[in-house]
Amino acid sequence: MVHNFDVLIIGSGLAGQSAALRLADKCRVALISKRHLEDSASAWAQGGIAAVLDSQDSIEAHIRDTFTAGAFLNDPKATRFVVENGRRAIEWLIEQGVPFTKGDKGYHLTREGGHSTRRVIHVADTTGLAVQETLTKKVRKHPNITILEQHIAIDLITGTKMGEKENRCYGAYVLDTETGEITTYGAPATLLACGGAGKVYLCTTNPDTSTGDGIAMAWRAGCSVSNMEFIQFHPTCLYHPNAKSFLISEAVRGEGGILRLPDGTRFMPNHDARAELAPRDVVARAIDFEMKKRGLDCVYLDISHKPQSFLKEHFPNIYARCLELGIDMAKQPIPVVPAAHFTCGGVITDLNARTEIPGLYATGETACTGLHGANRLASNSLLECVVFSEAAVKDILAQPKREVPALPHWDASRVTDADEEIVISHNWDELRRFMWDYVGIVRTTKRLQRAQHRIRLLKREINEYYANFRVTHDLLELRNLVTTAELIVRCAMKRKESRGLHYSRDYPDLLPKAKPSLLRPPKARR
Repeated sequence: MVHNFDVLIIGSGLAGQSAALRLADKCRVALISKRHLEDSASAWAQGGIAAVLDSQDSIEAHIRDTFTAGAFLNDPKATRFVVENGRRAIEWLIEQGVPFTKGDKGYHLTREGGHSTRRVIHVADTTGLAVQETLTKKVRKHPNITILEQHIAIDLITGTKMGEKENRCYGAYVLDTETGEITTYGAPATLLACGGAGKVYLCTTNPDTSTGDGIAMAWRAGCSVSNMEFIQFHPTCLYHPNAKSFLISEAVRGEGGILRLPDGTRFMPNHDARAELAPRDVVARAIDFEMKKRGLDCVYLDISHKPQSFLKEHFPNIYARCLELGIDMAKQPIPVVPAAHFTCGGVITDLNARTEIPGLYATGETACTGLHGANRLASNSLLECVVFSEAAVKDILAQPKREVPALPHWDASRVTDADEEIVISHNWDELRRFMWDYVGIVRTTKRLQRAQHRIRLLKREINEYYANFRVTHDLLELRNLVTTAELIVRCAMKRKESRGLHYSRDYPDLLPKAKPSLLRPPKARR
């Protein structure tokens, strides 16, 4: 079965939904969601959105902070483009009805690590959820948006795969995970907004949907990727056996939270003059160092010196969740550990969100726009989603009308049902564990080589499984995870220095010139 649309959007987080809403008045849009529209990393974002909204702030200051956090690997044009368009992005969200928290003099702005001033607009401590809920209501009501929940894209359909000379994107094959049916979705423009790849690691703040799908599909289709070695580990994920992936927002440190050892000793001033307000890579490495040095399971984030009323007002969600688990943050410190949080690299795009393949766009965490450099500045990610989604929409609407050729159906004639699916769960577990051990916060060449060797073995096994059995949701995610893991390791092995989020014991120094890592794919697979 083939369904044709004007635009196919794969991914339903902030990047995907904001693009869908901007396009829907002029186009027929198909929006693919692996689970439900509400299930995305965007909805999990707590802190807020960074933008220059205060008269005491400036574009240059925000750019400077972004460059400092990114270890000066940031692309100057992309950084300026995002920061200069920040206010308009926030105004658009306000127009959509996002209920940002207000203070005495307009919207309340908080400060997070790496920022030189207060510039983070937020909705208490559930900004992403509030933004997502606001947009989802509109998306669900729009007649021009066809929502396909419980659907996962298998692979992109390109000219090369169809025997054409031009490697243009024409859509994707998509699996309905409830019925098992595979449908061909054609469109002259396809937007990848699939999020990042946090689930490639054992410990992550990301939802289960973050399996590197967009990056892996684009790579297989013939797109180059960059800076995949820069995986941001959020310093403060709640450490509790009943709290899977619960993030303790950067804003807790921004409002005075102090990191302590189990005996109450404060340790961040020993690692950086900015102490708890240092960028995330610095704080995460400091925590990792203290835990390994002292054999600790976790460290503690203490904001109990603030009044209970202050904590309930500024962090209602965090306060309530901690209380459910028996932790009263007004009276005791919160146990925390670092966890994989954000994929700074991805599919290379330009300022119009275009990839190297005509007709294919990428936004949000799937893309490498150059904004984040070697480390993302807190709360720049949601901003990037809105700004580059608008850029993609403008470019899509400016393109001349193009017909999609007759597309081939998915061929499942030579596969059978899997006999033992335990292979998938075992490989998934093995991959995430060795990535955590060997390609984590601190790396060595030997660890990377070990990871690369295991990836090769897993990849061979997974590809054989993929070729012989019917595709399932779990198999597709595993296939994408192992591809993304390979790209992370290959980029890490190319970097002979320690910069930003990539810290190597074998190359602890900083090279004089910041250069992005780059991987070009083999000829697109037929």
